[in-house]
Amino acid sequence: MQYGSNSMADAHGTYDVQRWVGSGATSAEDMVAEEVPVALVYNGFSHAVMMATPQDLEDFALGFSLSEGVVENVREIYDLDVVEHATGHEVQMRLAGERFSAMRGRRRAMAGRTGCGLCGVESLEQIVCRPTPVVGAGANVAAGAILRAQSELQSMQHLFHLTGAVHGAAWCRSDGAVELVREDVGRHNALDKLIGAVAAQQKSFGEGFVLMTSRASYEIVQKAAAVGIAVVAAVSAPTGMAVRVAQAAGVTLIGFARGERHSVYSHPERVH
Repeated sequence: MQYGSNSMADAHGTYDVQRWVGSGATSAEDMVAEEVPVALVYNGFSHAVMMATPQDLEDFALGFSLSEGVVENVREIYDLDVVEHATGHEVQMRLAGERFSAMRGRRRAMAGRTGCGLCGVESLEQIVCRPTPVVGAGANVAAGAILRAQSELQSMQHLFHLTGAVHGAAWCRSDGAVELVREDVGRHNALDKLIGAVAAQQKSFGEGFVLMTSRASYEIVQKAAAVGIAVVAAVSAPTGMAVRVAQAAGVTLIGFARGERHSVYSHPERVH
């Protein structure tokens, strides 16, 4: 399954700024990352509205659908169209009937701010889903592969280099070669975009690992586990809930992946 991608031009705008250096100011133009409301609409029913960078929205919709358990595979999404409105974007999808019925039965309202993983949750029990534990060995990752992935990702963060305002999520082979990168103002949106891109290109989630340019929050681990990603590395710290979710879900969680240093918080047997 292949979809077209929103252009890089949609993801940033040019704004006039006054730049100060010491006691002097100059007028200049600056590239600024955009964020817009994105409604995910299934069979005509709006399920979630997220603030996201308007790039790779097809991947975002696919990845969200997979990581939130709306579908089990992308073949259960029959049609997908991105419709631009004056106030934002809609991604309109058509699901198999049984999938749509199941989704409506456990609807979770998720209208929220950038980076918000809890907005609209109606009870404490809804906060942490418990994905099926990742089974099997998954990818075995050498320490050198984590270093290589960091180096390659830096040169592939095109929107970040323009704006300095977005997170990156990279899909890496077990040897550290970066195959795909997706970016967004929201770290979990970036991961959803990456999950969608991996699924659309029919790559196996069990044959690589994810590198995030953000901290490792619980929803990052939760989304990875939901699709069977066994190893998640982040350049910043994990949260305690992220560590506990990773331990329970069988995910190897790596934090502080910076240069030759990193810390493995769960299931270290996959790192050698």
